[in-house]
Amino acid sequence: MDGNNPRLFGIDNSNRDFSDPETWGKNQFNSSFPASLACYLFSKGIPAVFLKADKSLNPVIDYIDIDKLFHIDPLSSETYYSFESPYTPYQQYMFGLIPRNDLVIQDAQGNCRSSFEIKLTALPDNATCNLSETEYGSEIVIRPDTIVYLACNFIKFFDGNPEALKGYLKIGDNISDWTEAEKVLPYIHDIQNEIMHIVEDKNSLQAPIILEPIWKTDGKSPILSDNCLDVFVWSDIGMLNLFMPRDTEELTKISRHTRTMVWLYKMLYDFSRKHQFNGGQIIDALSYNTKNDKAFSTNGMRTHPFMDCKELVRPRITKSEIKNIILGGGQNLLSPERRFDAIIVNSPDIFEDTEETR
Repeated sequence: MDGNNPRLFGIDNSNRDFSDPETWGKNQFNSSFPASLACYLFSKGIPAVFLKADKSLNPVIDYIDIDKLFHIDPLSSETYYSFESPYTPYQQYMFGLIPRNDLVIQDAQGNCRSSFEIKLTALPDNATCNLSETEYGSEIVIRPDTIVYLACNFIKFFDGNPEALKGYLKIGDNISDWTEAEKVLPYIHDIQNEIMHIVEDKNSLQAPIILEPIWKTDGKSPILSDNCLDVFVWSDIGMLNLFMPRDTEELTKISRHTRTMVWLYKMLYDFSRKHQFNGGQIIDALSYNTKNDKAFSTNGMRTHPFMDCKELVRPRITKSEIKNIILGGGQNLLSPERRFDAIIVNSPDIFEDTEETR
């Protein structure tokens, strides 16, 4: 009976039907499995690793219980997991519709309790797989819509009061054309400094924004490590470390990372002047001749210092526990991408030196 009831641990009420094979496809599984993994951590009394930052953006490793993260008991019958849904409390800050987020957690009355972008990432990535195990890192790719949510989190620091935010954002008055890189570049460090002023004053209010479970393999191989799963969470201020320029950087062009900082500033600036902002319009208009398919990506060399802790070296959930998370034969509905390079790696017999191949 159990084998005919595919499901994920803890995700009993959601807008996904886990009896439907399509729900186990890559795009959906990559957000539903992390939510279930977080529920499993909660059941074992294990908190998530919380990646924060101090007033100078130095990394701070902290921990957060999953019920505090979700603002509700993850295993309660009243908890509803709404995937790819808008976090409606932030609609008031925006012109147009708030974009959907990977996961919105609601209570039985339909009230939104929390919202996250979910990034299920491999450890190590290609940039760190040849380093020692203690230097492994994961690449993270951030969507443009997440910067909209980041801006909303910052606005919430000020209780949604545009006048309170306005005093922090002054240099924007000097930029005559935000769509032209040469008009913005002279003010990049000023933009950075004004964002940092908010970080300094509102540091104690930082809140979760990205749920990043990691799955660890033995080096570059496709074999899971015995200790292979854990959950990391980025705070909104901690997330700035993924894209804010380093103080020593010479900024001669607007890269994806720098553009993300400009997007964030412009969203906050517009809100402080107009009392709402249009995130989609800002993202489209301020492209600086770079595609908007993603905000940015940051490889494991850069993420490692911000995630460096014992859980990154030895994740707390073992591969033998995966059967406690994927239930009811759900593994039989998984349909991973068939990648030619993966097939070659997993077919070593192709390269066996035989008489026939010489």
